[in-house]
Amino acid sequence: MSPFRDRRDAGRRLGARLDRFGGEDVVVLGLPRGGVTVAAEVAAILDVPLDVILVRKLGLPFQPEVAMGAIAEGGIRYVDQNLIRAYGVTDRELVDVETAEWRVLEAREVVLRRGRGRMALAGRTVIVVDDGVATGATARAACRAARELGAGHIVLAVPVASGDTLATIVDADEIVCVSTPTVFRAVGEHYEHFGQATDADVVAALDEAASRMSGRRRRE
Repeated sequence: MSPFRDRRDAGRRLGARLDRFGGEDVVVLGLPRGGVTVAAEVAAILDVPLDVILVRKLGLPFQPEVAMGAIAEGGIRYVDQNLIRAYGVTDRELVDVETAEWRVLEAREVVLRRGRGRMALAGRTVIVVDDGVATGATARAACRAARELGAGHIVLAVPVASGDTLATIVDADEIVCVSTPTVFRAVGEHYEHFGQATDADVVAALDEAASRMSGRRRRE
């Protein structure tokens, strides 16, 4: 049986592992799209702000589902040189993939942020959340972007991950993970329901979180 019913269940279980975090200096960042659904539950449990961290996987030219790296807002890039050499990816192919993905990232920023400014991260504890980690490329890029944007302490938090991959991620100050299965092939295999999240889902989660924080400020 899969350990998580869906991303919301995963977010609630992950949030329970993060209950020591909270307060004005904490912000949760979700990786679009599916990671934002998980992150929304974490942010609600901790009662802290939610934002996106825009990241795009750089897939192999002939096998796009395999990440040879990733890019993130702020001009951040991570490239797995060992994998690139192993698959014989040329400089031209890498540039073409990167150029295409930067275009997609910029377009998605317009759609997902809808004129909202990026949340200030300087000096804050930033919890970077995705729905799982397989190769770790996008997680690394997201953590590096958060660091570049001034985060004081970075926590990579995921429901499920390859333990071998987590051991190689040094871009976060700490890592919180609910499950590290012995056999790990794909993130979706560890969910009963792992449907495609949409841009509308991301926008709705951000709107709901913004409304929650606005309501809290009025109560205070």
